Amino acid sequence: MTPPVRFSTAVAILSLTSAAGCGNRSTAHLEPATETRLTGEGIVRRADDLTFRYTIGAGRSNAGWEDRRASIVVTRSSVLIHKNAKVGIDIRPGHADRYSVERSGDRVRIRTGAGRSGEIWSFEPPGDAAGWTADIRSAIHAK
Repeated sequence: MTPPVRFSTAVAILSLTSAAGCGNRSTAHLEPATETRLTGEGIVRRADDLTFRYTIGAGRSNAGWEDRRASIVVTRSSVLIHKNAKVGIDIRPGHADRYSVERSGDRVRIRTGAGRSGEIWSFEPPGDAAGWTADIRSAIHAK
């Protein structure tokens, strides 16, 4: 009865290998048109595969949050937080009143919306949190 055990072991190893590989995919892939747009705007900062703390209803007693793995691209005039083609935030010129950015230690918080519909995407950038905050603020206020 050894062959069935070997078969079961092989199936288990294959299943674990496949499952482990699924969770480690990069979040950095962008559609070619989006990549072209961002490059044309002048990429100032880019970080891939970060953990973002996504908070909905910030300031409410029933606010909720979750950690999300995503990538961020900051240009001279926009900020994009994305997981491959899926967009979390796409800040473009002309909407500075809808967004704000602040830094707390090594953590950067991007706030969108107000009141009950407010959301916060916070993350720890790979070094220079003050520089990231300044560049995001510049992009938010770009005309």
